[in-house]
Amino acid sequence: MTENPILGTCVFLLGGIAAATYLLPFRGVRRWSYETGWLVAVLAGWVVFPLAFDMFAVPRFWEVLGAASSGTLARSFGFGVLWGVGALSWALMVRYLGIGLGLAIGAGLCAATGTLLPPICTGHAADLVATPAARTVLVGVGVALLGIVAVGVAGRLKEVEMSEEAKRKAVAEFDFRKGLITAIVAGVASAGINFGLQGAPELEKAALDAGASPTWAGMPVLTVVLWGGVMTQLVWAIGQHRRNRSFGDYLAVRSLRNYPLSCIVGVVGVMQFVLQKAGEPLMGDFRYISFAVLMSSTVFFSSVLGVFLGEWKGTSGRTKLSLLLGEVVLVVGFTVMALAGRNS
Repeated sequence: MTENPILGTCVFLLGGIAAATYLLPFRGVRRWSYETGWLVAVLAGWVVFPLAFDMFAVPRFWEVLGAASSGTLARSFGFGVLWGVGALSWALMVRYLGIGLGLAIGAGLCAATGTLLPPICTGHAADLVATPAARTVLVGVGVALLGIVAVGVAGRLKEVEMSEEAKRKAVAEFDFRKGLITAIVAGVASAGINFGLQGAPELEKAALDAGASPTWAGMPVLTVVLWGGVMTQLVWAIGQHRRNRSFGDYLAVRSLRNYPLSCIVGVVGVMQFVLQKAGEPLMGDFRYISFAVLMSSTVFFSSVLGVFLGEWKGTSGRTKLSLLLGEVVLVVGFTVMALAGRNS
């Protein structure tokens, strides 16, 4: 596949849109406990959709999985389990902080840990500064993180300025303390998915050898990581069902419309990672920045969405200026990363 970092960055930006919007259909779910809608979303988006996609895009999919070592599969699955913890916290983070502030904090931590730690932990830290282009890309990552910080500062100013009534109106269950704790857990644990996605090159090679397009060669890796995440979700959801006695939700006739809404949540949510892996071959040696662009664009689009949803209504000009500054800096960061990759 011909390298095209600008096109690759655009693919990651589409993933950011998916990440920023996938939870919106949950607003239409009624008369279900949270764990019911979430488990339906997980099964649809993390099990059914990826397998169906694999059958279409990866020839001899099960043989490809069999070609990978047990260590590779176990490692990918394990990082998926860790990411599953982050995914649970991610939804709670948005519940307590709203889309704009929640994703700014969570995605900022996730972008930093998920982008920089994998090459460091695998002994390739030198690659981050090996060439002028690599150093420029690293500057772009840093700029994007500064943009995330600016958005986070705007969120903190908003929390101080808004009355309790205004906070509740914008985010029904607003709780900064609970939200901050869940955001930290979500940001750090969710980085596990990038460790998993970047840690199985032999699986991607097996997919290529089987005839898969470079665009979709990362799908088997993603599928195994998702299976690890599903394990975490199943344990949590069954525990919640027992605690809340909510198993009957699935049979409630009046709640049938909840199924398609929850399925949309799952499929759109997982598309962020499908697009991440699809865009990586376009980045050449700079495929490691995919997660930084994905998380930074998630903050960008979620902040814009938060404005349209009224989450910043009633804040001061200073707060809105901080938000705008963060958005502009994020765009600069995307641009630097894309052009640096192109000029490598």
